[in-house]
Amino acid sequence: MTAQLTQPATYDQSLWAKGYRSLKEEFDYAITDIEGSIPPDLSGTLFRNGPGTLDVNGTNIHHPFDGDGMICSIAFQDGQAHFKNRHIRTAGYVAEQKAGKILYRGVFGTARPGGWAANLFDTQLKNIANTQVIYWGGKLLALWEAAEPHALNPATLETLGLDRLDNQIAPGSAFAAHPWIDPSAASTGGAPCLFNFGIQSGLSFTLKLYELDLSGKVVQEQSHPLPGFAFIHDCAITPRYALFFQNPVRFNPLPFLFGLKGAGECIAFRPNEPTRILMFPRDGKAKPITVEAQSGFVFHHANAFEEGEFVVIDSIAYADLPSVEPGTDFRDTDFSKGFPGQLWRFRINLATGTVEKQLLLDRCCEFPVVHPALVGRPYRYTYTGVAAMAGNAPLQGIAKVDVTKGETLTWLAGPNGYINEPTFIPRKGIGAGNCYTEVVGDEDDGWVLTMIYDGARDQSAIVVLDARDLTQLARLNLKHHVPFGLHGTFTPQVFA
Repeated sequence: MTAQLTQPATYDQSLWAKGYRSLKEEFDYAITDIEGSIPPDLSGTLFRNGPGTLDVNGTNIHHPFDGDGMICSIAFQDGQAHFKNRHIRTAGYVAEQKAGKILYRGVFGTARPGGWAANLFDTQLKNIANTQVIYWGGKLLALWEAAEPHALNPATLETLGLDRLDNQIAPGSAFAAHPWIDPSAASTGGAPCLFNFGIQSGLSFTLKLYELDLSGKVVQEQSHPLPGFAFIHDCAITPRYALFFQNPVRFNPLPFLFGLKGAGECIAFRPNEPTRILMFPRDGKAKPITVEAQSGFVFHHANAFEEGEFVVIDSIAYADLPSVEPGTDFRDTDFSKGFPGQLWRFRINLATGTVEKQLLLDRCCEFPVVHPALVGRPYRYTYTGVAAMAGNAPLQGIAKVDVTKGETLTWLAGPNGYINEPTFIPRKGIGAGNCYTEVVGDEDDGWVLTMIYDGARDQSAIVVLDARDLTQLARLNLKHHVPFGLHGTFTPQVFA
């Protein structure tokens, strides 16, 4: 059963595009323009990361993924909320703002002024710290998958500098932007752990796996060579396995080296080749397992779990890689020419090494999340951003997908509203390290938060939904717009 969508099956491209503008100002204020009421027991801080700088002194970057990171925090306490944003003062951001021009090439096509000659053999990329932010081990870390984290003051969002986890990772090491919190890990004796990875590139690729305890100490580390080109953005975990989808792509470095294209524009999807699912035992005692699935491209995973001799992975899969084209403006994206991401289940038979694939949600969707205490475990509900119309389109709503019954409930942000990644916050279940370690009551007893951009008002808002039926409880209208972001996390600690 799928709930009916009620808004017109269309969207205004110009209003959507307005959401991709730099936010140069930095704010710090109590949110007073509130429609409805904030649940009084919603307490903690939502941190969000994304590109805040989409131009440098009037010169647009080529793709939003090349934008410098900006952190937003929304602190909730006693039915009130406080907003704060601050640009991450990476070395590259500070240098470009001082120079008033683009000084670095971007992975997704942003080039230094001066054409190919100015970019010839320039392989230096700046750490833009724009993808994820997480509070762990007493540190607030801004993450970008190709470099070290940046540490921030969680109360003021002031940039403290590069952070190598107390010298536990080497200078220049990658610490990816998709960590998972395992609510109960073997490596920490049953306490929560932070699982993350990094890919070291060069003539070959090496995958490093990290498990950090509640203090931020690396308690387990593995290294594995990866065959072929590795374009891996996310992973999934179960108690026994770390799971990676190696997408079927090829990379031609010559246009990048000759200054003609960004690295991301040199990646080509190979539809006739399978997707390889790499399974690494988390204890490091057994050999990795590789199985092949039908060709497709995966950015994000909803969850994974073990079920007897099966390992199940639920992921947003595309029939093709959304390409980055040189000489185009991403604000003019023709959505009708792209393939929508859809929620698929991959069921791996460990005995036979075969993979079954099942469609869970056929509507265009992205950014799935689950109850944090059920990461790596069997679960019932995932919440994901969805389009308001059939086919490929911008995300304008939140879907609650019951993966056991095949039922979907949808909330829409209105004809002029465009949503960011949802965050599910349980009402109860906080355990060690302020982590959600158990499901208390129903799995959907809590709230779903998302930041929306209202193109007609030209302002952003934070929406609080009841996770049980997606009833809107509160809309917190900001005084300005916030550019479309990428990822964020919630901590029960209040940093107001």
